[in-house]
Amino acid sequence: MTVVEPRLTLERRLLREHPLVIACDEVGRGALAGPVAVGAAVVDARDARRRVPAGLRDSKLVPEHRRADVAARAASWVSASAVGWASSTEIDEVGIMRALGNAALRALAELRGAGVRAEDCIVILDGNYDYISAAGGSGLNVRPVIKADRDCASAAAASVIAKVARDELMGDLHHGQPHYQWARNKGYASPEHRDAIRSRGISVHHRSSWSIADAPTLF
Repeated sequence: MTVVEPRLTLERRLLREHPLVIACDEVGRGALAGPVAVGAAVVDARDARRRVPAGLRDSKLVPEHRRADVAARAASWVSASAVGWASSTEIDEVGIMRALGNAALRALAELRGAGVRAEDCIVILDGNYDYISAAGGSGLNVRPVIKADRDCASAAAASVIAKVARDELMGDLHHGQPHYQWARNKGYASPEHRDAIRSRGISVHHRSSWSIADAPTLF
């Protein structure tokens, strides 16, 4: 399989018209347990002239044992970064797409602490649906880009930063619920995770609307 290395082609083009580019990407969308997280990475003209960190890829393409190192170098490369969260309870209450939008807005709000006003930037959002504006992100210039996490270095940075943050959180949650094996499966529907749900039921960290309603097909 040929691995596509992310570039800065789109970012450099957008930076001709905008002072900053913010790239957003989500992790944890398909998990049965734990929150979703949306990473946000800020790139300016100076960053776009620098070499992309070695090994930076969409987080799904970075080997697990290398992700923390790649994420740390990605965070040092971009001007600023943040991770926004939406809990499993929130996902049950408002649905996954609204929860993603809420998490993204929280990441963008966190960037304000670094002096980044999202309203002054253009936001690259991985995917084909603008869940940020749909969640109430008025005044934002959001551009959905299919496979942005694969092709755009800024989105790959957002992806791996969020992935490492969420994996660490799931590792922490594992200590309180070790039978679900979250340290290994990160809340996704692995065989041991499904078996534990069958035998023990769901925890407070599970997305009950998924883990129960979808049980006939998932388990």
